[in-house]
Amino acid sequence: MPEPVDSRVAVYIDFDNIVISRYDQVHGRSQFMRDRARGFSAADREADPEIAEKLVRATVDVGAIIDFASSFGTLVLTRAYADWSVPVNADYRGQLVSRAVDLVQLFPAAAYAKNGADIRLAVDSVEDMFRLPDLTHVIIVGGDSDYIALAQRCKRLGRYVVGIGVAGSTSRSLAAACDEFASYDALPGVKPIPPAPVKEKPEPAAAVAATATRPSRSKKTVTDATESAVKEQTAPKELSSPAAPVFSDPESAVPPRRRASRRAKSPEPEVEEDPEVEPDPQEVATDLLERALRLGHEKDDADWLHSSNVKTQMKRMDPSFSEKTLGFRSFSDFVKSRDTVAEIDETSTARLVRLVPALSDR
Repeated sequence: MPEPVDSRVAVYIDFDNIVISRYDQVHGRSQFMRDRARGFSAADREADPEIAEKLVRATVDVGAIIDFASSFGTLVLTRAYADWSVPVNADYRGQLVSRAVDLVQLFPAAAYAKNGADIRLAVDSVEDMFRLPDLTHVIIVGGDSDYIALAQRCKRLGRYVVGIGVAGSTSRSLAAACDEFASYDALPGVKPIPPAPVKEKPEPAAAVAATATRPSRSKKTVTDATESAVKEQTAPKELSSPAAPVFSDPESAVPPRRRASRRAKSPEPEVEEDPEVEPDPQEVATDLLERALRLGHEKDDADWLHSSNVKTQMKRMDPSFSEKTLGFRSFSDFVKSRDTVAEIDETSTARLVRLVPALSDR
């Protein structure tokens, strides 16, 4: 039986906004449009290795956003708006589907679908507030100033509005219109921007000039070519019969019927795809505990947290979590086994837990 929770949360993600803003934050203002990164995939390194590397460095941690949203209560709606046929967005489909995010497809009606996600997101959120009167929190992921009116209307209808945006690409007016606003960079679990890779220095101009003036063939190669040309001129020409065609491929000399029978007898071997490597459940649980503790310390602003609240937050973030399936009799035993991440107050009768000081400073 689920634990009674008063707060019910709806999350609306303007996915194009958050992806483009993060890319521009990492690589420079308006760099997403200059690089035309919309048509690239992070896995497609053959098309443009440099753009693929940039996309990897600017990857958005969707799990950190959803985990932060779950700290406000039970997630009853989670929607992400984008054109999912675009390669840069398609890279996130697996990550979003695994977190039960509803992907809303936006087909562009023109070459540049301006405000497509903004309007659809606003219409859906207002409809959901009237359709689901028990909604208590509305979380808008996107820093566009177009959401100011939506945030004000949600507050007017009695909802607690939380905004999430990328630093440097968020409207100050939108932050003021929300009850609470969080920067994506400050969310627990979001890693800092990785440093740019060091480019190799180009070769000096003198070395390039020496390579260009260097003869491409040696004297021995030229002599061999001359001798072969003389032999071709002196050798008698062979008469070729027009009825005997010359086959460059030995297989092409075989009649079509026999060729078909050969292919049927010896089918081409199927290429086996590498199975997906399942993450270690113990490592996943450790990361889940660390994120839950970071969220608890940030929201409660307390040194010690009740273990029951920490476990509830972990269950919100991952409903499949169970310390018993991991081999522990109680949640306290599970926390004690993670002494590099968490500490338990043994002196108190209440079960209190906190993040180790070494990690809380990061």
